[in-house]
Amino acid sequence: MGWNKGTSGRARLAGLFMALAGVCGLAAAPAAAQPEKCPRMVADVPPLFRAVEREARPSLLPAALRLAAVGEGQVSLTFVGHATFLIESPKGVTIATDYNDYVRPKGVPLIVTMNRAHDTHYTDHPDPGIAYVLRGWNPEGGAAQHELTVDDVWIRNVPTNIRSGAATQYDGNSMFVFEVAGLCIAHLGHLHHLLTPDHLEALGRIDVVLAPVDGSYTLDVEGMVETLKAINAPLVIPMHYFSEWGLDRFLGRLGKEYEVTRSATATVTLSRESLPAKPTVLVLPGR
Repeated sequence: MGWNKGTSGRARLAGLFMALAGVCGLAAAPAAAQPEKCPRMVADVPPLFRAVEREARPSLLPAALRLAAVGEGQVSLTFVGHATFLIESPKGVTIATDYNDYVRPKGVPLIVTMNRAHDTHYTDHPDPGIAYVLRGWNPEGGAAQHELTVDDVWIRNVPTNIRSGAATQYDGNSMFVFEVAGLCIAHLGHLHHLLTPDHLEALGRIDVVLAPVDGSYTLDVEGMVETLKAINAPLVIPMHYFSEWGLDRFLGRLGKEYEVTRSATATVTLSRESLPAKPTVLVLPGR
């Protein structure tokens, strides 16, 4: 199904961002992509450091541990809990987002991404069987920049800032973008501020957005709603909420303009062809 990528949300926010940038300490991300194109086709900013692909592994994941038989052109997405999802590509590449010591998928993923706002979003001791560990911050300072291709998966990040007490920790978070089977999936991480037009351009076209909706530790509800409207993805999957009340508060606000669907299972199979024609929120059960 198709959809129209409106620009009204970005236009409304552009002036506000210009006025608030100095007050809130927002740092614009480099414009690495045009918003109407899939990022792989146009990303041209060289990374500050690059994850180097290792030699081909004989088997990415034993068949007994795979989530499901993912067909060509499909992506399996499982909500593990909190901010962790398990993404599986048609070739069996597995990715765990915001990998941490508390909420982990079954089995060892091939790739993990992490953020550092709280220890429920990272670990200092990743499983040694993980081939690629992508941190959303640069331990040496400055912005993290990742660009990694493994078989049929392409991953990159867009840095954002986080609060640190009364101060701002620049480039302390990353939104990770995963291109799998023609789908562009964005995990917003522990997002603390509205996105600038440059952030939106760097994200590029997003088909599925994994969004923190707690309304307090990350963006407030209105801020997240404005952010999701600006990203303008056909499918939103909530994460990072601490109660049904908190989730329902978000759904009640975004549900005024989006369809809301609840899944009975934590795993969903996605494809470009199955994207909804009207912007939709899909709630997956998790912990």
